Amino acid sequence: MTVRWEAFLDQVKERGEYGSRQEAERVARVVLALLGAHLVGEVRAQLAARLPEGFALILLNPLQSAEPLPPERFVRATAAWIEGATDQTAAWDVSAVLSTVADAAGDDLLGQILLQLPAGYDLLFGRPQPA
Repeated sequence: MTVRWEAFLDQVKERGEYGSRQEAERVARVVLALLGAHLVGEVRAQLAARLPEGFALILLNPLQSAEPLPPERFVRATAAWIEGATDQTAAWDVSAVLSTVADAAGDDLLGQILLQLPAGYDLLFGRPQPA
């Protein structure tokens, strides 16, 4: 089931403690563009189907990535795309967006997403996996 635009942004806004939906949207766009560069095939399409249309399009037309980034570099890349961000604030931003994505995806799809990503992304999604 697709999450509504407003509901998705409200969750990101609350989790990230942003002052406005616009700030939450700016962060969500960057994180989803970077995430889309790491996912392929049916998994990316299934996730896009569960996101609001505007965010689904961002996920399906991602920034280009030569290789999957480890979680630390994903956070640094996020910081580079958000004006004034530091690695610490970007980690907060990534967590706010990816935990909302995890809710929209559900456990089964999230498991498939994590299989496509380097180890450690489970923490960015707020869903630590057993070792």
